[in-house]
Amino acid sequence: FIYTTAKQDYAKKLLEVLDPKKKLIRRCLSQSDCVCSQGCYWKDLSLLGRDLAKTVALDHSVQCFPAQATNWIPVSRWAGDPQDEELLRLMPVLDRLGQA
Repeated sequence: FIYTTAKQDYAKKLLEVLDPKKKLIRRCLSQSDCVCSQGCYWKDLSLLGRDLAKTVALDHSVQCFPAQATNWIPVSRWAGDPQDEELLRLMPVLDRLGQA
């Protein structure tokens, strides 16, 4: 899943970069799927329809998940750098979580 506070047009462009063959990402949630509170958008992981005890979210900002902050794994902000290896560095952690 991709879940962004950005508008749907941006989310579609992001998917074209991350999964151009549409084989990896099953669903994309965007700003219209977020909760807006006092002008700030935050992501509600319960919309994924998954057991939150088995769900993690990677994001550069914990403010995006105020209701599910314990599900948050901090990552650096992605700026479109094709040399970015943040997710590769997280693979051991994600692998251990997948086995838990």
